[in-house]
Amino acid sequence: MIVGENVLAAIDALRANKLRAVLTTLGIIIGTAAVIAVVSIVQGLQFMITNQLEGVGSTYMQVFPDVGFNQGPGMVARPVELTWNDGLALRQQVPGIRLITPIIAGSKPTRFRDRRHTPDFVFGVSEDYPDVMNHTVDQGRFLSRIDVERRRKVAVVGSEVVEKLRLGQQPIGGEIYVGSLPVTVVGVMEEQGTTFGGNLDDLVIVPFDTALLLFGRDAGDQVQLRLHAANADAVPQVRDGIERVLRNRHGLEDGEPNDFTILLQDEILKSVGAILGGVTATVAAIVGIALLVGGIGIMNIMLVSVTERTREIGLRKSVGARRRDILAQFLVEAITLSLIGGAMGVAAGYGVGQLVAAVIPNWPQAHVPLWAVALAFGFCTLVGVGFGIYPASKAARLDPIEALRFE
Repeated sequence: MIVGENVLAAIDALRANKLRAVLTTLGIIIGTAAVIAVVSIVQGLQFMITNQLEGVGSTYMQVFPDVGFNQGPGMVARPVELTWNDGLALRQQVPGIRLITPIIAGSKPTRFRDRRHTPDFVFGVSEDYPDVMNHTVDQGRFLSRIDVERRRKVAVVGSEVVEKLRLGQQPIGGEIYVGSLPVTVVGVMEEQGTTFGGNLDDLVIVPFDTALLLFGRDAGDQVQLRLHAANADAVPQVRDGIERVLRNRHGLEDGEPNDFTILLQDEILKSVGAILGGVTATVAAIVGIALLVGGIGIMNIMLVSVTERTREIGLRKSVGARRRDILAQFLVEAITLSLIGGAMGVAAGYGVGQLVAAVIPNWPQAHVPLWAVALAFGFCTLVGVGFGIYPASKAARLDPIEALRFE
């Protein structure tokens, strides 16, 4: 029999025992669904982070205070600071820096008339923020250098804030309260969707020094710096220049570790990929046990099937079927059973992934890469072959005369 006929025969055999087939493949379904669900949730997050980082460009860099600086044995604790004055010094002293902005972030309730809403983010930044973060204004304008230098009480808001506070179709010029601070809305940012830990459309952006009025002067000692080098070739020199200037400003002696961390775009992508890849691999290894159990179930049911169809095997051999024909028939049946379970598991896993991503607040949409589907079906095929080969070989070795006598 050719492969196509074997597949049709296998499907007919499974139709004859639908409930048994479903129960047999339950382990495969559960294992595959679990893998696909986890991969879709994790890959959705990685897909979103990767797109956002690639959007800001290969010259993007982050500098932030190293909170673990004082944790070494025998070290004398001293405050770890990174300030906007450090950032201004970098802009002046490090050749190759094209754009730079500080970021301090926190949470403060907002109010407009009788409506209240607490956004996910309140940022204090400089006028370079839109170009550094590739996040532009949709309506109105962004903060100007004069706004930042004169500490004006102005704000740019996200579309979610406009909706929650019901600022209307023309929110520009409206006055809202951020905490107890009145600010005038001068712009609305373009929609960007969710990110890990929050919604980028649910934010308020104010000038850096204005943010210090909200969060306190101490917040200015724990600033993150986001910047762009002039071009990709300048990134290594800019990184070295940042390290040199900050070490000098922070009074670090030779041999002392940096009290700050510099991350490049590719390093961030590698870190995110390594962490999320580790999570995926760990969970996949755990649920692989379910696939193993499912494979054992397939082997058991195929052994039962061989026993039930002993006379059929004897009849086929008596009319000329070769051992390899019988082997192929039962092996294809085991693989088909495993692949059907895998297909049901992929569909169930995709649905579960979408549901979980929708339930978790601010989590990005689940994303199932093609390699995950191919891997799932490939593994199901291996399970079918691995656990179907023994029943198939047992059927192929049956003596036709003894098989015809079987009751």
